[in-house]
Amino acid sequence: MHVLIAGGGVGGLCLAQGLRRAGISCAVYERSPGLTPGGYLLHMNADGGNGLRACLPDDLYDLYVRTSRPTPRRDVLVIQNHLGHELAVKPHLGPSNDPVTPHTTVHRRALCQIMLHGIEDRVRFGREVVGYRSTADGVTIELDNGELAHGDVLVAADGINSAVRRQFLPDVETAVLVRDVLLSRSPLTPAVERALPDAFQDSFVITVDPAGTLMAAGLFRPRHPFTAEMPVDAVEDYVSVSVEPAAAGIDIFAASGPELHDVMRKAVTDWHPGLQQLVDGVLPDTIMPKTTRMVLPTDPWSPGNVTVLGDAIHAMPPMLGDGANSALRDAASLTTALSDAARGYTDLSVAVGRYEEAMRARTYPLLREAMTVADA
Repeated sequence: MHVLIAGGGVGGLCLAQGLRRAGISCAVYERSPGLTPGGYLLHMNADGGNGLRACLPDDLYDLYVRTSRPTPRRDVLVIQNHLGHELAVKPHLGPSNDPVTPHTTVHRRALCQIMLHGIEDRVRFGREVVGYRSTADGVTIELDNGELAHGDVLVAADGINSAVRRQFLPDVETAVLVRDVLLSRSPLTPAVERALPDAFQDSFVITVDPAGTLMAAGLFRPRHPFTAEMPVDAVEDYVSVSVEPAAAGIDIFAASGPELHDVMRKAVTDWHPGLQQLVDGVLPDTIMPKTTRMVLPTDPWSPGNVTVLGDAIHAMPPMLGDGANSALRDAASLTTALSDAARGYTDLSVAVGRYEEAMRARTYPLLREAMTVADA
């Protein structure tokens, strides 16, 4: 069996590692020229951790744990007002973390570098899958340079804008949740840490103000310092800062880094001094404007030799803290399904159908809940 994977993000790389471990040939096609230079926090629960444990070699799984954030005082989502007063505490979605080696938060780029290690020869950067043709003999993909490649199975792991999903499931719709979002990083200096509200000693903090501005933030400091022997880039301790301004006042997608920084500063003008200091310290070249969208649940489809994984089929609001976990769980589950088919234990369509049914059963209730919150 040879598996074609469209997309080399969190889910696609984890799947490639799982297939390699299972002895199944695969090739990953990623449109970006390399791993994205930026990176923000990913909150991990047992779904994500177990997915990595199932797919990664033991040494890489151990490295993932070592480069994760130490267990915080409370592994919860804290909601506070703009003055730093706690309003509510919510548990994170998904099962509890591993009690033996608790792993809570990772640096996204470091996780992707860990998952890329050892499979570099299977990943083709700068190549986007733009279409495919499926027959009883397998799947032939077309790349953006006109090149063709053939395999037995095609997996769409190419994100919410998946070209494969658009052809495979053309009726799937996406919805805009927040038009203007500014993602960024701010150095975690001793002065900043002392100035921040106490809630920042917990896992993740959402701050809201009466005008409608929202900020989501969390600290990153690895359990063990990144060293030259690790296949990851060194990263200084930082705070991941995501701001949804009530009124940006400019086209954020046409603005420069300094202009976006000004938008962030103005949005927190009357906030807690520590929060203002945090935003003041944001590095302009790390600010990334985006629109938050989600994939709407769709009716079940007939399984075959094309399937979907992660954000390509169930992109969800980042505030749920479950997007990466769901993609990693998908990767482990699909690895098992394809292994069963490759070994002749079951028919490929049956194996893929079981994977898809379980994936929808877990993620679609989360998407429907997110839709209800968005409509409220």
